[in-house]
Amino acid sequence: MKYTVTIDVELPRERVIELFDSSENLYKWQRGLQRFETIEGERGQPGSKSEMVYQMGKRRLELLETITRRELPDRFDATYDAKGVHNVCENRFIEAGPDKTRWEADQEFQMTGFMKVMGWLMPGAFKKQSLKYMQDFKAFAEDGVDVRDDA
Repeated sequence: MKYTVTIDVELPRERVIELFDSSENLYKWQRGLQRFETIEGERGQPGSKSEMVYQMGKRRLELLETITRRELPDRFDATYDAKGVHNVCENRFIEAGPDKTRWEADQEFQMTGFMKVMGWLMPGAFKKQSLKYMQDFKAFAEDGVDVRDDA
């Protein structure tokens, strides 16, 4: 399954990248993130691997993030692996004006087992979740909204 999600953030690209590139900020815009820990390589650099743990309701999700490309401010790509899911995420940050940044994210999901069935039955749920993270980032970046305040 492949799709692209896009959002405009009403901030200069330099500021968007500054906020996006901070691992401490992840907790402020990625709902349910409980832990982000680099386990191999230099954090945020190509080849580095980090464990990400999310609590989504009663479900715990553990992901392995591998950075595949870091060409900021233009590109940031990574893969995310969990049981039955391999996600390739390619992010582009485009200057859409002096105070506007367009974030485009190409997503590709390769699934096996039960997750393949879920992807087939509910493909829109994956796109909806990707867009929700982008909307939460936009609210954080523009207005300082912290998703942890909703809990």
